[in-house]
Amino acid sequence: MPLAANTIHLPAPRAFARHALPGLLESTVGPVALFYAMLSLLGLRGALLATVAFSYVALGRRVVTGRPVPGLLVLACALLTVRTALAMATGSAFVYFLQPTLGTFLVAGAFLISVPAGRPLAERLAQDFCPLDPALLRQPFVRRFFLRVSLLWTFVFLSNATLTLWLLLTYSVKSFVLLKTAASLFAIGTAIVVSTMWFRRALHGEGFSLHWSVRVKPATVRQPS
Repeated sequence: MPLAANTIHLPAPRAFARHALPGLLESTVGPVALFYAMLSLLGLRGALLATVAFSYVALGRRVVTGRPVPGLLVLACALLTVRTALAMATGSAFVYFLQPTLGTFLVAGAFLISVPAGRPLAERLAQDFCPLDPALLRQPFVRRFFLRVSLLWTFVFLSNATLTLWLLLTYSVKSFVLLKTAASLFAIGTAIVVSTMWFRRALHGEGFSLHWSVRVKPATVRQPS
């Protein structure tokens, strides 16, 4: 059969959002919103404790109910614990927000290093948001795509970290939280859209057609018999 007959099934954007958004809300958006709300009511220490408590409640709820625990949530809890301990010890909001900023620089470096190592980090992280069939990942063009898109995410995280550091040094804590969150969501959201369009173009360039499924399930490659 000609290659053009091949079909790849991926989750529809709405199904993808339902699959990915709960993890993002629990690990990223929720803690930031709670910190901002509690900062005025309870002060810095109260906001720190409320934020870390929120993350562990989210983690514990998944464990108790037997739901899958995203790696992103586990990592967020671990990092947040370290951040909170250091910030509580120093009493400094600057220390609290400087840590993830430095971590973002490290993430950018990890994406960059993963490319020459032949183990693109973008491929591994994609599994948390869009389950992919191992057979699909073995396709040469898919491997090339993840290597190249890892370079895109290197630039995104490096730019985000640089902007965040500038905001941290320039604005008050409240203004920083709002501006940093808005800038990060915009940058990451734009990168996701660009990555998705890039992947779709790569598929069409190799003669594959793309089918959007209504449910989130491992992406598969189907060849008609």
